[in-house]
Amino acid sequence: LKGMQLEAAQQYLKDVVAMKRCVVFRRFCGGVGRTAQAKNEGSTNGQGRWPKKCAEALLGLLENAKSNAETKGLDIESLSVNHIQVNKAIAQRRRTYRAHGRINPYMSSPCHVELTLSEKVEAVKREAEPKKLNRIEKAKLR
Repeated sequence: LKGMQLEAAQQYLKDVVAMKRCVVFRRFCGGVGRTAQAKNEGSTNGQGRWPKKCAEALLGLLENAKSNAETKGLDIESLSVNHIQVNKAIAQRRRTYRAHGRINPYMSSPCHVELTLSEKVEAVKREAEPKKLNRIEKAKLR
């Protein structure tokens, strides 16, 4: 999602939920099945999935960020995802009861999501710097 325009990112996540486009797995891809859709997304190994729960959570975050940008008076059409990062949060503990009177942990794995949107700023062309003259060229100008 990083570097994508806001509308394009929202459409991509909606397509993931509808299983029209997949999310490519590049690093943590052990045991991930291959799909033809991964080839269209630029995958080198053909591995991809459709993480519906994650996509819906990110869609909610993008919608929230969009409304925050409207409140601040930013231009919605020029917003793009500048930074997105997911960090591990503290696991919450529960217990599950097993056979023969044993108890095992039943942990949740929550996360913190950082998401930053910014307006695309048009690049201003740099003014041409005057050419530095060497000693001989300076002498010719005199």
